[in-house]
Amino acid sequence: MIARSWHAVIAVFVFAALVLQLWIALRVSPTPADHAVGTLRGTPWPGRVLRVFSFFTIQSNVLAGVTSLQLARRPGRDGPGWRILRLDALFGIIVTGIVYSTVLARIHEPHGWQETSSNFVVHYVVPIMMVLGWLLFGPRPRIAVRTVWLSLIWPALYFLYAMVLGQISGWYPYPFVDVSSHGYPRVLVNAVLVTAVFAVVAVLFRLGDRKLRPAPTG
Repeated sequence: MIARSWHAVIAVFVFAALVLQLWIALRVSPTPADHAVGTLRGTPWPGRVLRVFSFFTIQSNVLAGVTSLQLARRPGRDGPGWRILRLDALFGIIVTGIVYSTVLARIHEPHGWQETSSNFVVHYVVPIMMVLGWLLFGPRPRIAVRTVWLSLIWPALYFLYAMVLGQISGWYPYPFVDVSSHGYPRVLVNAVLVTAVFAVVAVLFRLGDRKLRPAPTG
């Protein structure tokens, strides 16, 4: 019961923050055109919604929310595809919290209670709850070597997506993928470095999955 409740709370936090993010995006002005890195304003509403879901933060939180909701319904959830999504959610949300708190927090200034609260949830609350939830409730074991390798497809595709989106629209979600400012060589190096961080965190989860006591699944 405690495990189900914990996962359910994570899912509620994620989807409440997502609703706030979309509400903020729909309220900002579509004019004048604005292609500044990370901004939501300056494009028609479909473009603003696309921008919201183009942030790695949002994608990792969506994965965290979806997998947590599934665990709230069935704590013993398993399957090859699900294992990959769960590991993606875990390392994605952890790296989201680490990168934001160490790099992006210095340049990101949320305004108003909506931005401040949703920002706090997606960058701090959900990452911490996901780690604690995995440590306490698992489910474990779930992470094979093959799972680690396949889980890295998502972040690799994300960098490709961000660069293609930037070339088409002129807008980039983060400074470190901004090809117009840094050029392809620098951005590709950034992508490799960040993907390496994902790999390290995924391997750490793999080690924990093997070394820690099997966690309850019901």
